[in-house]
Amino acid sequence: METRRDERIHKLTQALKRTDKLHLKDAAQLLGVSEMTIRRDLTEPASSVVLLGGYIVSDPKSHAGHYFVTDQHGQNAARKQRLAQAAASLIGENDTVFFDCGTTLPYVVDAIPDALPFTAICCAMNTFLALKEKPACNVILSGGEFHADNALFTPIGAHSILDDLCPTLAFISAAGIDKDQGATCYNINELAMKHHAMRRARQCILVADSSKYGKVLPARIAELRRFDLLVSDSAPDQALQNWLAQQAIPLRLP
Repeated sequence: METRRDERIHKLTQALKRTDKLHLKDAAQLLGVSEMTIRRDLTEPASSVVLLGGYIVSDPKSHAGHYFVTDQHGQNAARKQRLAQAAASLIGENDTVFFDCGTTLPYVVDAIPDALPFTAICCAMNTFLALKEKPACNVILSGGEFHADNALFTPIGAHSILDDLCPTLAFISAAGIDKDQGATCYNINELAMKHHAMRRARQCILVADSSKYGKVLPARIAELRRFDLLVSDSAPDQALQNWLAQQAIPLRLP
């Protein structure tokens, strides 16, 4: 028997056949319920739609893939919020900053003061949706082919928006940090934008919460020596701390 929640999910699914996303406020008006009701609906399992950065979108699990940004968003949220404060404090007035894909960078964006003027370059939908809420931010979204599993846009052709820009900082996210294998992530399609941003930026900041220490994922971003700074929520084990110190790679904590 179909419940009222099922009816609401069905209506949202039908609405998303006409558009790629619905703002949470618009969805609430469409259904005649509160935003909190919709949030509760979407936190329960077996939903064909998900909440991503304040917008309702079709569940990307309907597409082929092995890493889903919607799965990872709530993982280690407290750790991500702690490191976000440390990372956001690195951004100065009128800086130009590259924000990587993944679920950690939107937490960093949220921690940036609303009054701080800066330019942001991003390549992922969830990061873009967070950045556009910053009133003093000039947002540049690098477009191209959209990958639903990690909400990433990858350029088509040889030219990239980063060819024309000189970021002050590049925040690069990683899903694994290992002194031998370096910084790694799940998806190979992320590497080109990460590498391009690292070449263009004056300072490369590796951002990863402490659950990533000691992990090695399939796609290698770079050896740790390529980064000017590691930002996390807590220190790694003593062996990795000593190695970072030997390599003159500072560790920034909350």
